[in-house]
Amino acid sequence: MAPAAMRTAAQSLAGAKPLAYWLDDPAKPEALPALVGEERCDLLVIGGGYSGLWTALIAKERDPGRDVVLIEGREAGWAASGRNGGFCAASLTHGLPNGVERWPDEIRKLEELGERNLDAIEDAVARYSIDCEFERTGEIDVATQPHQLEELRAWHREATGLGFTGLEFLDREAVRAEVDSPTFLGGLLDRTGVAMLHPAKLAWGLKRACVELGVRVYEHTRGLGLVRSGPGMAVRTPYGRVVARKVALGTNIFPSLVRRVRPYTVPVYDYALMTEPLTGDQLASVGWRNRRGLGDSANQFHYFRLSADNRVLWGGYDAVYPYGGRLSAELDQRPETFLKLAGQFFTCFPQLAGVRFSHAWGGAIDTCSRFSAFFGTAHRGRVAYAAGFTGLGVGATRFGADVMLDLLSGERTARTDLEMVRSKPVPFPPEPLAWAGIELTKRSLARADDNGGHRNLWLRAMDKAGLGFDS
Repeated sequence: MAPAAMRTAAQSLAGAKPLAYWLDDPAKPEALPALVGEERCDLLVIGGGYSGLWTALIAKERDPGRDVVLIEGREAGWAASGRNGGFCAASLTHGLPNGVERWPDEIRKLEELGERNLDAIEDAVARYSIDCEFERTGEIDVATQPHQLEELRAWHREATGLGFTGLEFLDREAVRAEVDSPTFLGGLLDRTGVAMLHPAKLAWGLKRACVELGVRVYEHTRGLGLVRSGPGMAVRTPYGRVVARKVALGTNIFPSLVRRVRPYTVPVYDYALMTEPLTGDQLASVGWRNRRGLGDSANQFHYFRLSADNRVLWGGYDAVYPYGGRLSAELDQRPETFLKLAGQFFTCFPQLAGVRFSHAWGGAIDTCSRFSAFFGTAHRGRVAYAAGFTGLGVGATRFGADVMLDLLSGERTARTDLEMVRSKPVPFPPEPLAWAGIELTKRSLARADDNGGHRNLWLRAMDKAGLGFDS
């Protein structure tokens, strides 16, 4: 970055709050009390993010009389569920290309289930009056390099040939009519498959809905250990325990209480900036009339969108894996990444020079080697888990909740019959191999972005092995 551009980027960050804009909201509810003593229930849900909240809610919808308890180590939605970008996608497979590559024989079913899942989220938002700024705007994948434009064209032809007709190719003029950036060469528009929403307000609304349906929710209550107890399971907490017939684990990136699940995920820290609200003139300078979300097509990609109060969220690119998979609040702030993101923002939108960033934050995403969720059971079917959503958990966690409940019931359903549900990703190796492999992959991806998309021998080998890494 040139010195003048660096100064501009640094000035734009002065005073930015080290807290996600989504969590810095007066609508944030009061925390619920911690569990003290012993609870008994039919279903215990561990984790108060999207995975756990959807599981508890759907369990009560399926059987209003079911006795459900949910415990959360801090407050509902405080982690990824409350501070992500707010893109709620129908895709269950981290995008159609990834799904076609990995599950070609069932991709039509996966796409259908994903569309139904997004519809069900929209219905739940309306049914429970969840004020989460839900807008089904769609999303555009934009090309900023010639090779990316050709890749988008080729993928559009392939998807159309496979019978997927929901994508529309946009040339340079058409994409800049949607959102105006001098860096945009074209794009691929999905009009209905993605919604924008306020992620923390969705989590808070789901928590309220769970309580209203009779779920007993305990916050500041970590699950510390999981053991057999008679015909069910017992979970130890800091001030007591819960004995349950069945347990659903929605802990995602946090260490699973089923130890054999842990090698399948690694934490990757993702970072985002939020601008001040754009003025009318500033908004007019970029267009954005249809308020669609966007993501660029690089390996090290950015995602960006408008909030309900016309701020620009700008995130992605510089994904960071900490050695050993360390989780720490210190890693939520990374000034060098914020500076890089700010400079890239003004390259994309030079017409917004002078805009300042009000918030800058980061957080860990539970990443697995196939980029989409995996599922399973433990303790002879008494425990179910879903993890590895790799950044698409806003929408896909609801599907994961359905799968966990299906597995716990012992039912064979259209979901449990899926190869995607019955198979596992390739686990990550132990350290130092995990760190070395991820760092080498990241550097190779960056070189591919600078070299017309050409994937080197390492990336081709990782693709063949099914052990990839998506920044």
